[in-house]
Amino acid sequence: MKTVMSKWRFFGVAMSLWVACAVHAQDAPKYSNEFLAVGVGARALGMGNAYTSVVNDVTSGYWNPAGILGVQGDLQVGLMHSEYFAGIAKYDYIGLAKPIDSASTIGFTFIRFGIDNIPNTIDLIDPSGNIDYDRITSFSSADHAFIITYARKMKVPGLRIGGNAKVIYRRVGSFGKAWGFGLDGGVQYDRDQWRFSAVARDVTSTFNAWSYTLDERTIEVFTQTENEIPVNSVEVTLPRLNLGVARQFKFGSKFDLIAAVDLENTFDGQRNTLIKSELVSTDPRVGLELGYAGVVYIRTGVSNMQYITDISDNKQLSVQPNIGLGLKIKSVSLDYALTDIGDNSVALYSNIFSLKFDLFKRPGS
Repeated sequence: MKTVMSKWRFFGVAMSLWVACAVHAQDAPKYSNEFLAVGVGARALGMGNAYTSVVNDVTSGYWNPAGILGVQGDLQVGLMHSEYFAGIAKYDYIGLAKPIDSASTIGFTFIRFGIDNIPNTIDLIDPSGNIDYDRITSFSSADHAFIITYARKMKVPGLRIGGNAKVIYRRVGSFGKAWGFGLDGGVQYDRDQWRFSAVARDVTSTFNAWSYTLDERTIEVFTQTENEIPVNSVEVTLPRLNLGVARQFKFGSKFDLIAAVDLENTFDGQRNTLIKSELVSTDPRVGLELGYAGVVYIRTGVSNMQYITDISDNKQLSVQPNIGLGLKIKSVSLDYALTDIGDNSVALYSNIFSLKFDLFKRPGS
């Protein structure tokens, strides 16, 4: 019976980690809503996320709302599916963008990052104290974002501004859920071959209100296994400022090159970034895109630069390299990126594909 109770304790601990993981984020609000830090679009990910000054399509709803004014068709659609951690976690994105008139554009973005079929082992042991695997059920843990984007051209030539209103919905099975709301603002400015950008994410802070509905059986197991019982709480995502610059180069009539740098700045204390102080931590990103005839593209970029301390207490600079390819045929773009969402020495690389296409009205319709 001692062995059975040990296994019961183990499974109870595993279950509690899944149910209560979100509530712990309030102790470190700087890492809340991290599913929105993964990124969308293989073009951006192939360039190491150095993209806020470059973006000019439907993915602007994620990267920089001002960039959505670059949409040329009557309706542009973007799609992406990727899997992380050996297929355990799935990330899905769909975006829509439609010009309203010659000076303004509206867009919609949906993102889901989730893990499905998580074993619920609360009832693993029957009333007689025996392990019964048929009593195991499953649930999903998923984060969702719904983003509405609006952007408009200003009277100053080359200047564009945009904003996002986003609703966050996070759910852990039937045990807990959270609703949140936040705002983003973005600016892009073009001058000759230079592009400048600024994006303020969660400008008023994004608040997620968590509520839990645990049944008596779950509370009983948590109590017996000495696990924390989650309580209703509020999780806060603090503001951050992303500054970007890019330059375009032409080589003959066929080749063009875009070089971009982004600086993501956070103001919630020192993080393990390349540039940091008591007030600001800055995460630099660098990306390149080489295009041929507006059809074939090769991309590369580096991000997630930080110093790692090894077992000998020596610090080494760690970077996350990314590469990508792109193919554009008429109004359809297919992009691929080989990338890593974490430290490249720990997490596995991920193959990411994204599709983008424009829909045009028929003449006379």
